[in-house]
Amino acid sequence: MRDEAAPWSSQHRAGGPPGGPLADPEHLDRPSFYAARAGGWRDWWTLLHPPYTAWHLSYVVVGACLASQVSTSRLVATLLAFFLAVGIGAHALDELHGRPLGTRISTSVLVTLSVLSLCGALALGVVGVWRVGWALIPFMVLGPLLAVGYNLELFGGWLHTDVVFALAWGSFPVLVAYVAQTGDLAPAPVIAAAAAFFVSAAQRHLSTPARLLRRRAVMIEGTVSLRDGQTLSVDKERLLLPLERALQALSWGMVLLASAWAVARLT
Repeated sequence: MRDEAAPWSSQHRAGGPPGGPLADPEHLDRPSFYAARAGGWRDWWTLLHPPYTAWHLSYVVVGACLASQVSTSRLVATLLAFFLAVGIGAHALDELHGRPLGTRISTSVLVTLSVLSLCGALALGVVGVWRVGWALIPFMVLGPLLAVGYNLELFGGWLHTDVVFALAWGSFPVLVAYVAQTGDLAPAPVIAAAAAFFVSAAQRHLSTPARLLRRRAVMIEGTVSLRDGQTLSVDKERLLLPLERALQALSWGMVLLASAWAVARLT
């Protein structure tokens, strides 16, 4: 049986070259693995959190494709609403709260962006109520509350928890997308929402230590001694690598899975 430490130790033995995309010291100092260098248009790329936004929108596709008949126009409208509310609005609010990404986008622009994007998402929700029915209204009330409360850590941070993240960023889009298609709920989307909850929880458990290492760690020192006598050095890159590779793999996996489902249902 292959040694479980082999993938890590083969690249990161003490004294050996670390290799890999994280080896660039400048990249290690960025607030996330997808963050571009600060300034200009690159700040907007970083603000969108592209891998996580795409991952989140994948749940919308999954929820919509569970309907017996999938309306392309309703799916596109739901995707646009969540892109505005989360991809832009929630992430702009998050950057307002302590500047975790270190962008140079002004506070006034972030506030305006948050308000306009959330209003745009709500406007699409109003159109949805007109076409689908009143079942969307509870989600229209809950959505902005979660986006604002979670990202600004309102109510003493009561909403800023792993559980709320998994519910809001995982389960919620699955349920909304299904209701936007059918005007009702059913067992299948509830089960899918539970699955999205656990996948989002996994995302959170990986991204939380990765953010701590990138944004707060000043110095990391240590070694791992193996039974065969090898000594592996421990540094920032070595700790980040498995976390961020897992996040990248999960992001691509969810996007491709949702894409396959959409192709199967819409063609």
